Amino acid sequence: MSVATARSVQRPLRTKIIATIGPASESHEMVTKLVDAGVSIFRFNFSHGTFEEHAARLRTVREVARAQRRVIAVLGDLPGPKIRTTRTTDEGVMLEAGADALIRADVEEAFVEDGVAVLGTTYESMIDEVAAGQRVLINDGAIRMLAVGAEERPRQLRCRVLVGGLVTSKKGINLPETELAAPAITDHDWTCVEWAVEHGVDLLALSFVRRPEELLDLKQRLSGMCAMDRGSADEAGTQIPIVAKVEKPQAVARIEEIAAAADAVMVARGDLGVEMDLAQAPAVQKRILSACHEWGKPAIVATQMLESMIESASPTRAEATDVANAVYDGADCVMLSGETAVGKRPALAVETMRRICSEAERTRGEFGASAPAPRALIASRYRTAALAHGAFHVARDLRARLVVCWSQNGGTARYLSNHAFDAPIVAYTSDARATRRMTLLSGVTPLLSEPPASGRLSAWCEQIDADLLERGWVREGDAIVLVGGLPLGEVRSTNTISTHYVGQSDTSRPLE
Repeated sequence: MSVATARSVQRPLRTKIIATIGPASESHEMVTKLVDAGVSIFRFNFSHGTFEEHAARLRTVREVARAQRRVIAVLGDLPGPKIRTTRTTDEGVMLEAGADALIRADVEEAFVEDGVAVLGTTYESMIDEVAAGQRVLINDGAIRMLAVGAEERPRQLRCRVLVGGLVTSKKGINLPETELAAPAITDHDWTCVEWAVEHGVDLLALSFVRRPEELLDLKQRLSGMCAMDRGSADEAGTQIPIVAKVEKPQAVARIEEIAAAADAVMVARGDLGVEMDLAQAPAVQKRILSACHEWGKPAIVATQMLESMIESASPTRAEATDVANAVYDGADCVMLSGETAVGKRPALAVETMRRICSEAERTRGEFGASAPAPRALIASRYRTAALAHGAFHVARDLRARLVVCWSQNGGTARYLSNHAFDAPIVAYTSDARATRRMTLLSGVTPLLSEPPASGRLSAWCEQIDADLLERGWVREGDAIVLVGGLPLGEVRSTNTISTHYVGQSDTSRPLE
């Protein structure tokens, strides 16, 4: 027996970890540690930093991925129409409960006039769009006000302070009851999109989504950009997948349509938790995850998952439970923000999240609800979706060690990921970009490989046997389920389910 077959079999982590890269994690050494700790995707937050800084970080991630021979994706997070206050002095401006505060669009630095605080805003139309009686929240809801009404000469919005506090420079403003006319994609966002296409960013997240049409607008614009970049926007796989960030009540109200239009959905609990009643947040998260399951779309749970680890060496018990519950509820990915971007111990935060996810996956059968087959895929009667559904039952009945597919652009892997396989899914492709895009898919480990020269299924079996044994993911004689088609390496050729026993080439046979 070879060394590879004698050692213990390793199981890749089903739930993917996304880490935000920032000042605390941008060095080559730290990126290497984060990849070793379990990061599959690095989030680039375009709300902070320059394009020069992002380009340097991108080079580092790509260099580490090549050195480690790992598939690591990059997610570009577009800022969206985030409304903020303008500058204040270093001391800030104190708002007292019961007092009035004024908001003007022409104020570059806040001041106090006749005992009334006057703040600036980055969104000029706010003065006209906020109606009397609507809430105005500052600094993630720490400061709460009610709009009294707009005033002329000067043009300003008068607010009554309900919960006061200190306002410092460029704090976020949330308007949960106001229907804003601001586009979801700003001019700066379009600049970020162009940069992302030019630099080969793998995934894009659209912030403050309110309507599915906003996602379709971005996809249409991207098709044109990718056509110029790749020669044809019609070729499958050329367009960057779009992650819809749900952080507005309007998006929650239309979550079914948004899940259908998006390539993936993020439960962005930061602004969402500010704009909605805090008591509703757990149910809203479950509703969003349920919509993702029904439409067969990857779901990301983000924000404050291990928040205390920005400073502390260990999370709270509540945070550990939060991460585990996301896994039990079927999240494909869990995300770290400040914990890795500016935290004191980025690698430890990732290692801690990985341990929690691993234990939750081990016990998921006891506590996690089994997700039904995606409703939209059942209705579509699409061939590959049907094959994936069949592979699920075959793998369960055989107690397969792995499910292995050839997924040239990631479609077959996505359909397989929609089912709660007990066995990990290994997805081969000869397209490097497709491997990185598949990092969003729970249970899927993407691998870059050329198809066998003969293109025959038996030759592929020999090829994957050698690869999987070397990685220590199988032993000789283990049952695996193969999903693929002929010729291997071509798009839309998936048409076969086969059973195979590792090291026994004569046992590979299509199911009839």
